[in-house]
Amino acid sequence: MLHIIGIIISLFLSLLLFTKKGKSDADLVLALWLFLISFHLLSYYLLASDQFSEFPYFLGLEIAMPFIHGPFLFLYTALITGKRVGRLHCFFHFLPVILIYLTLSKFFLLTPAEKVLVYRSNGAGYTALLKIVHFAILPSGIAYIAGSLFLLKAHRRNLSNQASYLEKINLNWLRNLTIGMGVIWLSILFGNDRSTFTFVDLFILFIGYFGIKQVGIFTNRMLSPVEEKAKAVEPEKIKYEKSTLTENTAQKIHAELLAVMEAEKLFKDGELTLGVLAKYLSVHPSVLSEVINTMERKSFYDYINELRIEEFKVIVVLPENQQFTLLSLAYEVGFNSKTSFNRNFKNITGCSPTAYLQQQKIQLQAAT
Repeated sequence: MLHIIGIIISLFLSLLLFTKKGKSDADLVLALWLFLISFHLLSYYLLASDQFSEFPYFLGLEIAMPFIHGPFLFLYTALITGKRVGRLHCFFHFLPVILIYLTLSKFFLLTPAEKVLVYRSNGAGYTALLKIVHFAILPSGIAYIAGSLFLLKAHRRNLSNQASYLEKINLNWLRNLTIGMGVIWLSILFGNDRSTFTFVDLFILFIGYFGIKQVGIFTNRMLSPVEEKAKAVEPEKIKYEKSTLTENTAQKIHAELLAVMEAEKLFKDGELTLGVLAKYLSVHPSVLSEVINTMERKSFYDYINELRIEEFKVIVVLPENQQFTLLSLAYEVGFNSKTSFNRNFKNITGCSPTAYLQQQKIQLQAAT
């Protein structure tokens, strides 16, 4: 029953993406991937239930299917993090699949009865190919998961130099997607076909749940201009050793930055980006990024959120603010969520917000 549910849900999610208005290349890749996952689940269900003889034209197609999931994860991650993916690039990633199907070309020309006989004979005549496929599946999966994590890490690092918030920029969605694939490959290593495909079914439920929660994945809701800009950021290639920025100019820009932050408190804007701040200071974003990284020894994300935490420490002790909740004060200084506030507060101060209030003997209307 779980396999049937997985097949139906993956087809449904695929249909949602194919019919989504304003769909991107990443949406199309995910839609096709979900459709192929449903086919892979169906193939396994027919084999596990010994019904494959009733659908002989499907036989053989599932053999190369394990090699499509890694490339689809990697390509989807590349597209959603702003990487450019060309046709030659795609061909390279799917080359193993093409080679397997070319090797199976004689099998596909067999009559339905002959195909069923091969399956009943445990792949007689194709055992060498099946062994190669079996041993290559795991390294392929591990390589693509590692590659996807590398892209995600680079995307996070890039965003931290350009955005002061990360919660709505697909980071959690991509991380969850990659973790789910990692669990499936662990099952291949330590489990069997039954456990692996059970995890695939759960993975589909996982995609549906987190995809619906994530802004803009399966819905037609348009992202805000700031979200869209942050999502589409290209990796920033900063080589400070070749920079033309002089020390005097950097110090001048840094002094202006400090003055603006002190007077205007721009960090209170929950959607502040490097581009917006650079425009305010009339400097190029890459120059401002270099100034912050070299003078403050922090990324833009860390710099802005540290200012927010310091501002929170200032306003939380004011008597007129004792009537407010902890979260309302967090929003006041520029945080967009409780999770972001708690995480940044602990990273910067070494303790949770509630623990800090207890240490300072501060009592708000509510500390959570």
